[in-house]
Amino acid sequence: MATLAAARDIPVLIKSPAACSERRVNPSWTISQLKAKLEPITGIAPSLQTIALRQPHHKEMTAISAADEDRTKIGSWSLLAYAELHVASTDPSSATVIPPLSSVPKYEMPVETYSTLPDTVLAYKKTHQIGRFDPHAPELKERKVADLWKEIAEGKITLGARCILPPSTTRRGTVAYVGLIPEIPGVGPWVGVRLDEPAGKNDGSVRGKRYFECGPQHGVFVRPDRVDIGNWRELGLDEDDDDLDEI
Repeated sequence: MATLAAARDIPVLIKSPAACSERRVNPSWTISQLKAKLEPITGIAPSLQTIALRQPHHKEMTAISAADEDRTKIGSWSLLAYAELHVASTDPSSATVIPPLSSVPKYEMPVETYSTLPDTVLAYKKTHQIGRFDPHAPELKERKVADLWKEIAEGKITLGARCILPPSTTRRGTVAYVGLIPEIPGVGPWVGVRLDEPAGKNDGSVRGKRYFECGPQHGVFVRPDRVDIGNWRELGLDEDDDDLDEI
């Protein structure tokens, strides 16, 4: 005898004043079952929940409610994948509503206290003389800085030089800055490149400080070994696709 196939789970977006997450629901669930499963996600007790459905690419909202929520299945609303379920509380002042994370007091351990604890990453680095706790760290730092400046000189990385950023042959641009950038972690010089196309990560500035002028997403800062100087002309729309593959 043929049997009916079990209803498949459907991915939906759960939204509430304190939560926003993707979950899977099953059309065979009743409204009561859905509300019970939403409580640990939203922090709203089932008896206080109101649920509104918004299908993908639609603006209107449809209430998911019924006189008998213990028997009415949510599949009655023809849920589509990635529909939104907006969950609210009939009593916003209720303690069952989880407050925003930003309003929750957080404990911050003083640096002095952390530095005295035995089983921490900091203690491990001290014991094994790693990073800044290495007695040779200053010497290694100076050597790294010297090597970076050497790469710049040997690579002929100068302002105005045309370059690409390997392994791609399509990320082309012009060297717009060479030097230190205190806002970026790490020692030694960086190379700022004004890209021909919006394939970068910034507009030539770092944390509010400008190092060169360029359009949005046309700027990028890289280490010297990421820059290949040459007669790299700007790509046109008629370029052969075979020549545009990354290597």
